Amino acid sequence: MASNSPAPEGIDVQEQPTAGAWGEWNPTEDSARPPRGKHRVLKQRGGLARSSTVLGVGVIAAVGAGGIATAQDRPQVAISLPSLPPLPDLPEALGGADRSAGDSDGGSTRTAEPARSGIIPQQADRRSDAGELLRSRILQQAESQQEAAAAQERAEVERVAQEAAAQQARDAQAAKEAAEKAAAEAAEKAAAEEARQAQEAKEAAEAKAKAESAARSAGAFFLPTSAYTLTSHYGDSGSMWSSGHHTGLDFAAPTGTPVKAVGGGKIISAGWSGAYGYRIVLELPDGTEIWYCHLSSMSVTGGSVAGGDTIGRVGATGNVTGPHLHLEVRQGGVTVDPLSWLTARGLNV
Repeated sequence: MASNSPAPEGIDVQEQPTAGAWGEWNPTEDSARPPRGKHRVLKQRGGLARSSTVLGVGVIAAVGAGGIATAQDRPQVAISLPSLPPLPDLPEALGGADRSAGDSDGGSTRTAEPARSGIIPQQADRRSDAGELLRSRILQQAESQQEAAAAQERAEVERVAQEAAAQQARDAQAAKEAAEKAAAEAAEKAAAEEARQAQEAKEAAEAKAKAESAARSAGAFFLPTSAYTLTSHYGDSGSMWSSGHHTGLDFAAPTGTPVKAVGGGKIISAGWSGAYGYRIVLELPDGTEIWYCHLSSMSVTGGSVAGGDTIGRVGATGNVTGPHLHLEVRQGGVTVDPLSWLTARGLNV
């Protein structure tokens, strides 16, 4: 039951509903006295809208805190916050709605209650969606940054591998070039050594030729052949010789072995000579005759020759039992011992 006792001055008193009967008390000019002094009761405008704003900010803070807590469970990476569109000024919008509603019913706050009860959930949902969007964007940003870090790490690994492969290729190329250089140097050295040996051989041959030429000019003497075996000496007796004894010195050697002039002189006879076969007669400057018998061929048949020149080849022509050179030395038409004659001229037969 409502009390009709007057309220104290300066206080806006509302009648409380009785138990079991709920109603609404609307003050009038008679039931509400104007306040005294400076304490006046102003008509509230948009109070519920301001309360909605506070509630929305709380929801955003709660949702944001949940999103940040979830993000903290993930690996720590550097992130950047995305830019969000500006939110409308809710108190102003709601305040305008309250004012328009109050003006329509002569200043009564009763008509604003349904509008306020509908705006608060809508604003809370809108703030909640904004918080979820912020959390989703933060997570996406973190994932994208993790992927970028992983891609950068893979790129670094590939770069290191490529540098290692390039270094190996450079090392292989350097080793190849070093081997080629060493082979070229070895080939050049071998060629130089071969050229040196050839030059030395040439110089030795030239020196030998000069020595032989000098010896010939000085009247040196030479053995009539090489690689031989003495088979019969001067004065040997037997039925093989028509005179009963051997008139020369036999040098057994393979057919075709070169026969040389024992000294410088001239060829005075060359041709077939019965039991002597093919024969060359060399006359020395002192008149001594050197007979070369049983030749297989004759290289020189006339003219002057130098000591050591090849004048024929060993053979088995005439009255022989095998290939050999029969050498006779005649002075004044009389035969002498060829072995003694050659030895007297410094030859080691």
